[in-house]
Amino acid sequence: MDINDNFWVAIDKMVSESKIVIDRPKGTVHPRFSNFIYKVDYGYLDNTASMDGGGIDVWVGTDKRKQTDAIMCIVDLMKRDSEIKILIGCTEDEKEIVYQTHNETEYMKGILIRRL
Repeated sequence: MDINDNFWVAIDKMVSESKIVIDRPKGTVHPRFSNFIYKVDYGYLDNTASMDGGGIDVWVGTDKRKQTDAIMCIVDLMKRDSEIKILIGCTEDEKEIVYQTHNETEYMKGILIRRL
């Protein structure tokens, strides 16, 4: 098994051993930015930690297989931090929405990393 495979095995383990909490369902308005509406369910993995002090963020799509096959690596210039967001069960259209979401402003940029 190569390094890339080991990374995805670790991501799968983290997701499978964590409760997914959707605190911002699709259609919800962002709590601080009233002009932003979530187009894909957004939440976090309970009992995990990320750079912002909360749980590891997840985008959960509508694909019933709920495969974890991509992550977003984000740089936020306003918060001056970076983190990953795990995409779970996202269709190709939902992945594009998530990608665009993290690249809409000059303050946040992200790359989509796909599982090979």
